[in-house]
Amino acid sequence: MNPRVRSHLFLFVVNLMYAVNYLVAKGLMPDVIRPNGFILLRVLGATILFWLIYSFNYEKVAKKDFKLLMICAIFGVAINQLFFFNGLMRTSPLNASIIMMSTPILVFTLSIFILKERPTQIKIIGLITGAAGAIFLFLMNTNVSSNASFSGDLLILINAISYSIYMVLVKPLMTKYNALTVITWVFTFGLIYVLIWPYSSMEVIGNPFHTWSSISIYKIILVIVGVTFLPYLLTVAAMKHLSPSVASSYIYLQPVLTSVFIFVSFQIGSDDYTADFSILKIFAAIMVFTGVYLVSKKQNLSKVK
Repeated sequence: MNPRVRSHLFLFVVNLMYAVNYLVAKGLMPDVIRPNGFILLRVLGATILFWLIYSFNYEKVAKKDFKLLMICAIFGVAINQLFFFNGLMRTSPLNASIIMMSTPILVFTLSIFILKERPTQIKIIGLITGAAGAIFLFLMNTNVSSNASFSGDLLILINAISYSIYMVLVKPLMTKYNALTVITWVFTFGLIYVLIWPYSSMEVIGNPFHTWSSISIYKIILVIVGVTFLPYLLTVAAMKHLSPSVASSYIYLQPVLTSVFIFVSFQIGSDDYTADFSILKIFAAIMVFTGVYLVSKKQNLSKVK
Protein backbone atom coordinates (compact mmCIF):
# COMPACT_ATOMS: atom_id res chain seq x y z
CA MET A 1 0.00 0.00 0.00
CA ASN A 2 1.17 3.51 -0.81
CA PRO A 3 2.62 5.16 2.37
CA ARG A 4 0.47 8.28 2.00
CA VAL A 5 -2.69 6.25 1.50
CA ARG A 6 -1.80 4.14 4.53
CA SER A 7 -1.19 7.32 6.55
CA HIS A 8 -4.63 8.67 5.65
CA LEU A 9 -6.12 5.31 6.65
CA PHE A 10 -4.32 5.53 10.01
CA LEU A 11 -5.75 9.00 10.69
CA PHE A 12 -9.23 7.87 9.74
CA VAL A 13 -8.96 4.93 12.16
CA VAL A 14 -7.70 7.28 14.91
CA ASN A 15 -10.71 9.57 14.59
CA LEU A 16 -13.02 6.58 14.20
CA MET A 17 -11.80 5.32 17.59
CA TYR A 18 -12.24 8.75 19.14
CA ALA A 19 -15.82 8.85 17.85
CA VAL A 20 -16.51 5.38 19.26
CA ASN A 21 -15.14 6.53 22.61
CA TYR A 22 -17.85 9.16 23.02
CA LEU A 23 -20.48 6.42 23.18
CA VAL A 24 -18.47 3.59 24.76
CA ALA A 25 -17.04 5.64 27.65
CA LYS A 26 -20.35 7.38 28.34
CA GLY A 27 -22.14 4.02 28.38
CA LEU A 28 -19.84 2.80 31.15
CA MET A 29 -20.30 5.81 33.42
CA PRO A 30 -21.40 5.93 36.17
CA ASP A 31 -23.04 2.49 36.48
CA VAL A 32 -19.93 0.39 35.77
CA ILE A 33 -17.27 2.85 36.91
CA ARG A 34 -17.23 6.51 37.81
CA PRO A 35 -15.19 8.96 35.67
CA ASN A 36 -12.26 9.65 38.01
CA GLY A 37 -11.59 5.96 38.60
CA PHE A 38 -11.99 5.31 34.88
CA ILE A 39 -9.31 7.89 34.09
CA LEU A 40 -6.94 6.31 36.63
CA LEU A 41 -7.30 2.94 34.88
CA ARG A 42 -6.95 4.60 31.47
CA VAL A 43 -3.82 6.60 32.30
CA LEU A 44 -2.23 3.71 34.22
CA GLY A 45 -2.79 1.26 31.36
CA ALA A 46 -1.58 3.68 28.69
CA THR A 47 1.51 4.65 30.71
CA ILE A 48 2.53 1.00 31.07
CA LEU A 49 2.11 0.44 27.32
CA PHE A 50 4.06 3.60 26.45
CA TRP A 51 6.95 2.55 28.68
CA LEU A 52 7.04 -0.89 27.05
CA ILE A 53 7.61 0.78 23.67
CA TYR A 54 9.81 3.58 25.02
CA SER A 55 12.18 1.14 26.75
CA PHE A 56 13.20 -0.13 23.30
CA ASN A 57 13.56 3.43 21.97
CA TYR A 58 14.97 5.15 25.04
CA GLU A 59 16.05 8.77 24.68
CA LYS A 60 17.67 10.74 27.49
CA VAL A 61 15.89 13.92 28.60
CA ALA A 62 17.79 16.95 29.93
CA LYS A 63 17.04 17.71 33.58
CA LYS A 64 16.00 21.28 32.76
CA ASP A 65 13.18 19.97 30.55
CA PHE A 66 11.49 17.88 33.23
CA LYS A 67 9.84 20.98 34.72
CA LEU A 68 8.09 21.71 31.44
CA LEU A 69 7.15 18.03 31.05
CA MET A 70 5.55 18.14 34.50
CA ILE A 71 3.58 21.27 33.55
CA CYS A 72 2.50 19.69 30.26
CA ALA A 73 1.26 16.64 32.19
CA ILE A 74 -1.06 18.85 34.25
CA PHE A 75 -2.82 20.21 31.18
CA GLY A 76 -2.31 17.33 28.74
CA VAL A 77 -3.32 14.44 31.00
CA ALA A 78 -4.64 15.35 34.47
CA ILE A 79 -7.02 18.28 33.87
CA ASN A 80 -7.66 17.30 30.26
CA GLN A 81 -8.79 13.73 30.85
CA LEU A 82 -10.44 14.15 34.26
CA PHE A 83 -12.61 17.01 33.00
CA PHE A 84 -13.39 15.22 29.74
CA PHE A 85 -14.77 12.06 31.35
CA ASN A 86 -16.60 13.99 34.07
CA GLY A 87 -18.09 16.19 31.35
CA LEU A 88 -18.95 13.29 29.04
CA MET A 89 -20.86 11.59 31.86
CA ARG A 90 -23.02 14.71 32.17
CA THR A 91 -23.57 15.69 28.54
CA SER A 92 -24.32 14.12 25.18
CA PRO A 93 -21.72 12.44 22.94
CA LEU A 94 -22.77 14.78 20.11
CA ASN A 95 -22.21 17.96 22.13
CA ALA A 96 -18.86 16.66 23.38
CA SER A 97 -17.63 15.92 19.84
CA ILE A 98 -18.72 19.36 18.56
CA ILE A 99 -17.02 21.18 21.43
CA MET A 100 -13.83 19.13 20.99
CA MET A 101 -13.79 20.10 17.31
CA SER A 102 -13.12 23.68 18.43
CA THR A 103 -9.68 22.72 19.80
CA PRO A 104 -7.77 24.28 16.83
CA ILE A 105 -9.56 27.58 17.54
CA LEU A 106 -8.49 27.46 21.18
CA VAL A 107 -4.91 26.57 20.22
CA PHE A 108 -4.84 29.52 17.82
CA THR A 109 -6.17 31.90 20.51
CA LEU A 110 -3.60 30.74 23.06
CA SER A 111 -0.81 30.99 20.49
CA ILE A 112 -1.59 34.68 20.07
CA PHE A 113 -1.03 35.36 23.77
CA ILE A 114 1.65 32.77 24.63
CA LEU A 115 3.65 32.41 21.42
CA LYS A 116 2.93 35.96 20.22
CA GLU A 117 1.69 34.77 16.84
CA ARG A 118 0.27 37.46 14.57
CA PRO A 119 -3.37 36.74 13.66
CA THR A 120 -4.55 37.38 10.11
CA GLN A 121 -7.93 38.87 9.30
CA ILE A 122 -9.31 35.57 8.01
CA LYS A 123 -8.21 33.77 11.19
CA ILE A 124 -9.89 36.40 13.38
CA ILE A 125 -13.12 35.91 11.42
CA GLY A 126 -12.74 32.16 11.95
CA LEU A 127 -12.18 32.68 15.68
CA ILE A 128 -15.33 34.80 16.02
CA THR A 129 -17.42 32.38 13.92
CA GLY A 130 -16.28 29.30 15.81
CA ALA A 131 -16.72 30.96 19.21
CA ALA A 132 -20.23 32.09 18.27
CA GLY A 133 -21.12 28.54 17.26
CA ALA A 134 -19.82 27.14 20.56
CA ILE A 135 -21.72 29.76 22.59
CA PHE A 136 -24.87 29.03 20.59
CA LEU A 137 -24.45 25.33 21.41
CA PHE A 138 -24.19 26.10 25.13
CA LEU A 139 -27.38 28.17 25.06
CA MET A 140 -29.42 25.36 23.49
CA ASN A 141 -29.32 22.94 26.44
CA THR A 142 -32.97 23.48 27.31
CA ASN A 143 -34.46 20.33 25.75
CA VAL A 144 -35.49 18.07 28.66
CA SER A 145 -35.35 14.99 26.41
CA SER A 146 -31.74 15.71 25.53
CA ASN A 147 -28.76 14.05 27.21
CA ALA A 148 -26.86 17.34 27.11
CA SER A 149 -26.35 19.68 30.06
CA PHE A 150 -24.71 23.05 30.59
CA SER A 151 -22.43 21.71 33.34
CA GLY A 152 -21.30 18.79 31.16
CA ASP A 153 -20.62 21.05 28.19
CA LEU A 154 -18.68 23.43 30.44
CA LEU A 155 -16.46 20.60 31.71
CA ILE A 156 -15.81 19.48 28.11
CA LEU A 157 -14.90 23.07 27.21
CA ILE A 158 -12.46 23.28 30.15
CA ASN A 159 -10.97 20.00 28.95
CA ALA A 160 -10.56 21.42 25.44
CA ILE A 161 -8.94 24.60 26.81
CA SER A 162 -6.59 22.51 28.96
CA TYR A 163 -5.59 20.34 26.01
CA SER A 164 -5.06 23.45 23.89
CA ILE A 165 -2.71 24.89 26.53
CA TYR A 166 -0.84 21.58 26.44
CA MET A 167 -0.56 21.71 22.65
CA VAL A 168 1.05 25.15 22.86
CA LEU A 169 3.39 24.35 25.77
CA VAL A 170 4.55 20.99 24.40
CA LYS A 171 5.57 22.42 21.02
CA PRO A 172 9.24 23.16 21.94
CA LEU A 173 9.61 19.71 23.50
CA MET A 174 8.25 18.01 20.38
CA THR A 175 10.86 19.78 18.24
CA LYS A 176 13.67 18.79 20.62
CA TYR A 177 12.79 15.16 21.38
CA ASN A 178 11.16 12.17 19.76
CA ALA A 179 7.38 12.33 20.18
CA LEU A 180 7.37 8.97 21.98
CA THR A 181 9.79 10.33 24.58
CA VAL A 182 7.60 13.36 25.28
CA ILE A 183 4.29 11.50 25.50
CA THR A 184 5.76 8.77 27.74
CA TRP A 185 7.02 11.27 30.29
CA VAL A 186 3.87 13.39 30.04
CA PHE A 187 1.74 10.33 30.81
CA THR A 188 4.12 9.29 33.61
CA PHE A 189 3.80 12.61 35.42
CA GLY A 190 0.11 12.71 34.52
CA LEU A 191 -0.38 9.36 36.25
CA ILE A 192 1.16 10.81 39.43
CA TYR A 193 -1.28 13.76 39.34
CA VAL A 194 -4.28 11.49 38.76
CA LEU A 195 -3.16 9.32 41.68
CA ILE A 196 -2.90 12.41 43.88
CA TRP A 197 -6.47 13.38 43.00
CA PRO A 198 -8.27 11.56 45.88
CA TYR A 199 -11.48 10.74 43.99
CA SER A 200 -9.57 8.65 41.43
CA SER A 201 -8.18 6.12 43.92
CA MET A 202 -11.41 6.15 45.95
CA GLU A 203 -13.50 5.28 42.90
CA VAL A 204 -11.16 2.44 41.92
CA ILE A 205 -10.88 0.99 45.45
CA GLY A 206 -14.61 1.22 45.99
CA ASN A 207 -15.55 -0.27 42.64
CA PRO A 208 -17.21 -3.72 42.68
CA PHE A 209 -14.99 -5.26 39.98
CA HIS A 210 -16.50 -8.70 40.56
CA THR A 211 -19.81 -7.45 39.13
CA TRP A 212 -18.29 -6.39 35.80
CA SER A 213 -19.58 -8.23 32.77
CA SER A 214 -17.18 -9.44 30.09
CA ILE A 215 -18.58 -6.78 27.73
CA SER A 216 -17.76 -4.01 30.24
CA ILE A 217 -14.21 -5.33 30.59
CA TYR A 218 -13.76 -5.39 26.80
CA LYS A 219 -15.07 -1.83 26.55
CA ILE A 220 -12.62 -0.57 29.20
CA ILE A 221 -9.73 -2.34 27.42
CA LEU A 222 -10.92 -0.70 24.20
CA VAL A 223 -10.72 2.75 25.82
CA ILE A 224 -7.23 2.09 27.24
CA VAL A 225 -5.69 0.46 24.19
CA GLY A 226 -7.85 1.46 21.25
CA VAL A 227 -8.63 5.05 22.21
CA THR A 228 -5.51 6.07 24.16
CA PHE A 229 -2.48 4.00 23.18
CA LEU A 230 -2.98 2.93 19.55
CA PRO A 231 -4.22 6.32 18.25
CA TYR A 232 -0.98 7.91 19.41
CA LEU A 233 1.15 5.32 17.61
CA LEU A 234 -0.94 5.56 14.44
CA THR A 235 -0.79 9.36 14.48
CA VAL A 236 3.00 9.34 14.84
CA ALA A 237 3.25 6.86 11.95
CA ALA A 238 0.95 9.00 9.79
CA MET A 239 2.89 12.18 10.51
CA LYS A 240 5.95 10.69 8.82
CA HIS A 241 4.22 11.11 5.45
CA LEU A 242 1.60 13.82 6.06
CA SER A 243 1.81 17.41 7.29
CA PRO A 244 0.43 18.49 10.70
CA SER A 245 -2.26 20.57 8.97
CA VAL A 246 -3.53 17.53 7.08
CA ALA A 247 -3.50 15.44 10.25
CA SER A 248 -5.37 18.09 12.25
CA SER A 249 -8.04 18.42 9.56
CA TYR A 250 -9.29 14.94 10.42
CA ILE A 251 -10.87 16.39 13.58
CA TYR A 252 -13.75 17.44 11.29
CA LEU A 253 -14.74 13.77 11.08
CA GLN A 254 -15.43 13.31 14.78
CA PRO A 255 -18.93 14.91 14.98
CA VAL A 256 -19.90 13.19 11.72
CA LEU A 257 -18.70 9.76 12.84
CA THR A 258 -20.20 10.25 16.30
CA SER A 259 -23.55 11.06 14.67
CA VAL A 260 -23.34 7.85 12.63
CA PHE A 261 -22.60 5.78 15.74
CA ILE A 262 -25.48 7.44 17.62
CA PHE A 263 -27.94 6.30 14.94
CA VAL A 264 -26.35 2.83 14.70
CA SER A 265 -26.56 2.49 18.49
CA PHE A 266 -30.25 3.41 18.36
CA GLN A 267 -30.99 0.98 15.52
CA ILE A 268 -29.44 -2.00 17.32
CA GLY A 269 -31.40 -1.22 20.48
CA SER A 270 -28.51 0.18 22.52
CA ASP A 271 -28.26 3.63 24.14
CA ASP A 272 -30.50 6.23 22.51
CA TYR A 273 -28.95 9.67 22.04
CA THR A 274 -31.02 10.65 18.99
CA ALA A 275 -32.90 13.29 21.02
CA ASP A 276 -29.69 15.34 20.98
CA PHE A 277 -30.12 16.16 17.28
CA SER A 278 -31.80 19.36 16.15
CA ILE A 279 -31.58 21.78 13.24
CA LEU A 280 -30.20 24.50 15.52
CA LYS A 281 -27.50 22.18 16.87
CA ILE A 282 -26.47 21.25 13.32
CA PHE A 283 -26.27 24.99 12.55
CA ALA A 284 -24.03 25.50 15.60
CA ALA A 285 -21.81 22.62 14.46
CA ILE A 286 -21.51 24.18 10.99
CA MET A 287 -20.44 27.48 12.59
CA VAL A 288 -17.76 25.74 14.64
CA PHE A 289 -16.70 23.74 11.56
CA THR A 290 -16.38 26.94 9.51
CA GLY A 291 -14.44 28.68 12.27
CA VAL A 292 -11.97 25.79 12.58
CA TYR A 293 -11.52 25.74 8.79
CA LEU A 294 -10.74 29.47 8.63
CA VAL A 295 -8.38 29.35 11.62
CA SER A 296 -6.55 26.33 10.16
CA LYS A 297 -6.40 27.82 6.66
CA LYS A 298 -2.87 28.65 5.54
CA GLN A 299 -2.22 32.22 4.44
CA ASN A 300 -1.21 32.73 0.83
CA LEU A 301 2.39 33.87 1.15
CA SER A 302 2.25 35.57 -2.24
CA LYS A 303 -0.16 38.10 -0.70
CA VAL A 304 2.02 38.88 2.29
CA LYS A 305 3.82 42.21 1.93
